[in-house]
Amino acid sequence: KSCQKPVDKYIEYDPVIILINAVLCKAQAYRHILFNTKINIHGKLCIFCLLCEAYIRWLQLQDSSQNTDPDDLIRYAKEWDFYRMFGIASLEQTSFFTGIFITLWWMTPGMLKRKSDFILLLKALLLSTYGKLLLIPAVIWEHDYTPLCLAFIKLFVLISNSQAIRVTLNLNRILPWFAIFFGLILESGVVCLFQKMGWDV
Repeated sequence: KSCQKPVDKYIEYDPVIILINAVLCKAQAYRHILFNTKINIHGKLCIFCLLCEAYIRWLQLQDSSQNTDPDDLIRYAKEWDFYRMFGIASLEQTSFFTGIFITLWWMTPGMLKRKSDFILLLKALLLSTYGKLLLIPAVIWEHDYTPLCLAFIKLFVLISNSQAIRVTLNLNRILPWFAIFFGLILESGVVCLFQKMGWDV
């Protein structure tokens, strides 16, 4: 119904081509993945992406000593810093998604009436964060342009989120970006709260 075509053309395409089209952020590829496939890796993908993000943040912490003694307490403190970064990344992503849901519920109250609509949108948002997996090569091939790479990865993830919202709710291009903008504001508020509490974010 949403694509208004007699058949989904991606049914006869190879999965690699579908993946390439999804990476290119084509709405038809997102529609095929969300509605015509039985992908059930949302939770695992979310955890793995959060681990990648926590690892990047953990590496950027420069205030700990570089002592490599395995019995040293600093080594264990660094491990707890990783868990803390994972928790912060989880809370930030939760606040980002909450901002998106609040905005869409407020702007289009008829769209998210049922629990199944919320679950479908959540699955679409979780799947569309696959761009965070690019953090792994950004760490492996560390160079002077790493902050620029991280900014491009963030932009790619936001574009993917926009396409996921657009395809799931069959919206125009403006409203998903408005929801993402509000989600980013809420996420920034959480970051500011952590910084006021004296945490390294």
